[in-house]
Amino acid sequence: MAFRFHIAAAILALVFTMVRASDPSPLQDFCVAVPDANAGGVFVNGKICKDPKLVEPEDFFFQGLNKPGSISKPLGSNVTQVNVNQIPGLNTLGVSLARLDFAPYGLNPPHIHPRATEVLFVLEGTLLVGFVTSNPGMNMKNKLFTKVLNPGDVFVFPQGLIHFQFNQGETDAVAFAGFGSQNPGVITIANAVFGSDPPISPDVLAKAFQVGNDVIKKLQSQFWWDNNYP
Repeated sequence: MAFRFHIAAAILALVFTMVRASDPSPLQDFCVAVPDANAGGVFVNGKICKDPKLVEPEDFFFQGLNKPGSISKPLGSNVTQVNVNQIPGLNTLGVSLARLDFAPYGLNPPHIHPRATEVLFVLEGTLLVGFVTSNPGMNMKNKLFTKVLNPGDVFVFPQGLIHFQFNQGETDAVAFAGFGSQNPGVITIANAVFGSDPPISPDVLAKAFQVGNDVIKKLQSQFWWDNNYP
């Protein structure tokens, strides 16, 4: 009996640890973030809380999301982020959003959000979207879940899984995304692997991708575009 109790306690501890890994629930009405580490105040979820007596409506405000982002760069896409870095009042509230603009055949390349699930809503155009599961069991392949979205469609990308959005139409596309974190983060796979500073050893990547070092060095030598902007 004692052994079973310890096992149950260990499982519960693991579950509670996993739950606490997401954004914490606020213990106050708000905690408006301030960027100055010397401003004084209390750290909550990585940010300092502004003195509530100094909080203003502008701390909860952002404008301009009706304006399309530039889609002239090679990827043909632009992500306008609206998170705690743009709206300080989002700090500890566990939500944020973004506007995604696509040129014809524009791509938001494979990436992950380490701290948030994403819900995507298509406003204009046609998007091919998808995500890939985490590593499965032995002799099994990662599964791709993909769908073609039209205006009014919604698709969910689970937290931490590689996903993408591609405009397969001949007209511009617009989508909006909601995130379950005030700071979801983004890691673009190709940029991180081939464009890190300092670079990952070509020997490591050549072994991982089963290609020659010359292929890896060529990939590392090119410029990797970022399409995420505040």
